[in-house]
Parts: sequence; structure tokens; C-alpha cells
Amino acid sequence: MKHVASHIGAVTLVLGAALAAGCGGYHAGMPDRAQNLEAATPSLPTAFAWTSSGVLVGPQDDGDRRIVSVKDPSIVRFQDRWHLFATTADAKGGWSMVYINFADWADAATAPQYHLAHNPHLAGYHCAPQVFWFAPQRKWYLIFQSQQPQYSTTDDLTRPETWTAPRNFFPVKPASVKDGWIDYWIIGGDTHVYLFFTGDDGRFYRSRAALDRFPEGMSDPVVVMQDPDKFHLFEAGATYRIKGRNLYLTIIEALGPNGVRYYRGFTADRLDGEWTPLAHTWEHPFAGSNNVTFGDGIEPWTQDISHGELIRDGYDQTMTLDPANLQFLYQGRRPREGNVAYDQLPYRLGLLTLRK
Repeated sequence: MKHVASHIGAVTLVLGAALAAGCGGYHAGMPDRAQNLEAATPSLPTAFAWTSSGVLVGPQDDGDRRIVSVKDPSIVRFQDRWHLFATTADAKGGWSMVYINFADWADAATAPQYHLAHNPHLAGYHCAPQVFWFAPQRKWYLIFQSQQPQYSTTDDLTRPETWTAPRNFFPVKPASVKDGWIDYWIIGGDTHVYLFFTGDDGRFYRSRAALDRFPEGMSDPVVVMQDPDKFHLFEAGATYRIKGRNLYLTIIEALGPNGVRYYRGFTADRLDGEWTPLAHTWEHPFAGSNNVTFGDGIEPWTQDISHGELIRDGYDQTMTLDPANLQFLYQGRRPREGNVAYDQLPYRLGLLTLRK
């Protein structure tokens, strides 16, 4: 991006209208308003300091397509392997997705990459994936941007050719969405499944459906946070439940000085509640160049801490985090050289580990 964000402004929090709960269906013991299970589990820190790996995943060419970047990762640990989905960009500016699996991080760079465009259902423009196991249906879901929010499903995570044809969450773009909508994120509670997304315009939205109706029945999105400076609530939001706590965490990417990307953090005690800032400034971010250092012998290879995903404690729709073991798979890149189009920026993936 060429834009330069200024100082961090105050966030205006907008509490959407409360929606009545009370449908039946699956109960995982992880409700919208989580029970008080705090005795044995640490909570989130109020300040964060991370150590970064070097580049772990880079692009692999796809036949006659030269792939220039790998970005927007979503990852789960399942059956003793990592299963990673990400966005790719090719030299002609085409966006697509890729699937990789490997046993250990040391194998990530050389693991074969399956370009999801080879699945006829997923050819064309699809990006910014999120993967999870939806326990009530015993089915894997892949959420992505096409531009509208779409999903595909499969019964076998290891066979990317089996993902179904994409389906929309909404028949048309809802009138309540003011400008763009991007970077969709699903999280399930006890009675509802929530869809969060940003708009590249300083707005953060929430929609939801009853758990036993998902993926049908999404409500009209409402604005739950907004900022008059759109670069302070920009894109790549992700929302998690904190293990054993009556607490949820949302992280959203922002642009700081000279357009350098970093993450802000917010917490709430319920998924349809009010979000309170936590580690949310350029100087004291959730994750950014001001609180990330590189491991011994690793050359600092990025200033951006951009679109990523925290490593989950499990792989289901509850998006649970263990605050005692926080890691963040993110996209970064070497500083821009010359006037390079956004879709040609050489993003790679690295891993942050919270310092204790």
C-alpha cells in the first residue's frame, strides 16, 4: 500500500443490537458467554513481545504460472501434521489458493504445494482462506473471499481435490455493508456461529446464524467497531476464544508510519459483546515491528507483520487459543523496491513465538 497512516486515533466501539439466543443443537461446552473456567488457565498478557523465525514458506511455481508470493495463511494441526492453506499471487496478478501439509516446521519450505486451482471447483479468483472442522456436521469447511464470502466443504482434509463447489453465505451483498467487504472469519459459540469481516474502510462487521442452521441463515451484518481513520481498522481480522476463560480476542491489521503493517488487539467477554482495546497502538501493538525481534542468527527479513493466523489449540469451529503457548503464523516481505504493484509484492510466511 502507498498510504501512510498517522498516529493512532481513538477507536469508536459500536455495540450492535443484542440478538436473542436459545436454539437447540450441538453443545461443546464452549458457549457464546463462556462459563467461568479460569482456575487452571492463564489469561492473556496485557503486553506482548515476540521472536520471529526466518522465512518458513515461499512460493512454488504451478506449471506455466510463476508464483510470486504466498500470503494470508490458515493452519491446523491434525493427525500429527500441519495442514496449511494460503493465498498465492502469480506474475500476471492472478489470485488463487494453495494447500500444503508437513510434519514439522523444518519441512515446510520443501513440502509439495497443491494449487487449489487444479480443483475445477476452485479455479479462478479465491483467496484469504480459513480452515476448520465443523464438529456438529463432522465436516471440514474452507472459508474464502471471492469477492463475497464463500465456503466449500470436504470430508477429507488431506485430499484438496475433494473440496466442493463454492457457495455464498449471502444471496447478494447486504445493504448494511457500506463499502467493501474482505477477509472473512468464522467462529462458533454454543448456540450461534459468527461471521466477522472488515471493509478496508475502518469498519469491523459481525453477522451470525443459529448453530443448527449454519451455514444458512446469516443475519444482516452490523458494525461492531469503527475508526474514523480507516488504516487503524483495516483488514485481516481474526477472532478467537481464550481457553478456559470468559474471554475472546480479536486481532485486526492496521497501517502504521510509512504504511508498515502491524496488528492491534481487542478483547470481549462474549462474541456479540463490546470490544475493548488491548495492545492496540503502533508503539505497543499486539504484533508489529516495535515488539518483534528475530532469533539468533536470523537476518531481519520484514518490517511488516501482516495477515496471519494464531496457532490454535485444536482445529474445530471454536477457534480456541492456549494463552500459555501463543504462536502466530504471519506474512512478511522485504521492503518494497521501486514501484511494485500490490499483487506482485513478494510475501513469504514466518512464525512468531511469544517470549515468556
